Amino acid sequence: MIERLQIKWFKSIENVEFEPGRVNVLIGANGSGKSNLLEAIGVLSAAVHGRVDDEALSRRGVRLGVPALFKCSFPDIKGPLNIHFGAWRNTASYEVSLFNPIKEPSPVWRYHTENLQQGQERIVGRSHRKGEKLNPEAGLAALKMVAMTDQDDAFHLFNDLREFAIFTPNTLTLRGNVADAQQRQPVGLSGGQLANAVSDISMRRILRKGETDNIGAFRSKVRQDALSLIDWAKSFGTARASTMPLSPSVASTEKVIRFIDRFMKSGRDTLSGYDASEGALYVLFHMVLAAHPKSPQVCAVDNADHGLNPRLSRELFRNICDWSLNSPYSRQIFLTTQNPLSLDGLPLQNDEVRLFTVSRTESGRTVINRIELSEKLKEMADQGWTLSRLWVMGHLGGVANV
Repeated sequence: MIERLQIKWFKSIENVEFEPGRVNVLIGANGSGKSNLLEAIGVLSAAVHGRVDDEALSRRGVRLGVPALFKCSFPDIKGPLNIHFGAWRNTASYEVSLFNPIKEPSPVWRYHTENLQQGQERIVGRSHRKGEKLNPEAGLAALKMVAMTDQDDAFHLFNDLREFAIFTPNTLTLRGNVADAQQRQPVGLSGGQLANAVSDISMRRILRKGETDNIGAFRSKVRQDALSLIDWAKSFGTARASTMPLSPSVASTEKVIRFIDRFMKSGRDTLSGYDASEGALYVLFHMVLAAHPKSPQVCAVDNADHGLNPRLSRELFRNICDWSLNSPYSRQIFLTTQNPLSLDGLPLQNDEVRLFTVSRTESGRTVINRIELSEKLKEMADQGWTLSRLWVMGHLGGVANV
């Protein structure tokens, strides 16, 4: 798990450093920089993998842009800046700065400096000032990882970061009516492989070498929890589109989601993902991220509560925390939300669940602050103040100045 992150000179972020937990929820006004924080981790992930270009960024869900948009451009900042990132886990740390000229941008970002450290040992120390004849478009640390083993903290640091992805599910793609632009396993960045992913975790067969009964029990629990959140459904699964009551005019994938509506009579109680409520599809999407063996070790979901009733959002966030804290996969997740009631599902008394407010200073810099259960907040909670009420009333920060 990533224990500390640093981001410098990236978009609206001049210099931010924070310590994430197992589950991290980011709240803040529109345009405060929540997505910028997630995208910064995406760029760092591409750097860890050894190449930072549009293909690598798109694969991680980062919105593509030119250097003039990626670099800080506050009026009081002088000179062309390199964007800089750092990540720490146990005794290992990785820091990298990337350069791309604004006036004549290159398709590939260049490595300006790289530093990979494990304990007192510097594994990689790279600087453009050394005059080394290295390919500036290729990461040196990524090559060094070939010699690492799972006994090394640096190996786990890179393993956590390199497959990072920002998921942004949307209703049409989840329904299968629109193709997913980035078909990453297990579910596609926009949810285009939802049916296949649900089918995977519904099967009793072992999907991956080394999976145990413990993992099977976890997967079964997550499925049951997800079903309990869809109050109108008796069951869910998948089926071939040709066997479902779908209009021939509806575009769909070969395999589709199938629900059995517990209120309808037998024989006419089957619904596809196209006809079901969008909230049910978002629940299944989060279920897949939690239970599928091929989900990234570290990932993010932007606007994680999209399409959800406030109470459903609260219970879903409660379940996401439970799934993450008890997962045999030891994963780490970042979520953004605009739904106040989502916060009431967070067990903040557990230090592995962390809530952050994201806001901008008077000069426009993005800042991030962790909300902890101080004595004052505990006292207000005893008086009936929920986290959702505290946020809406402005006691947590991260609200729009309108």
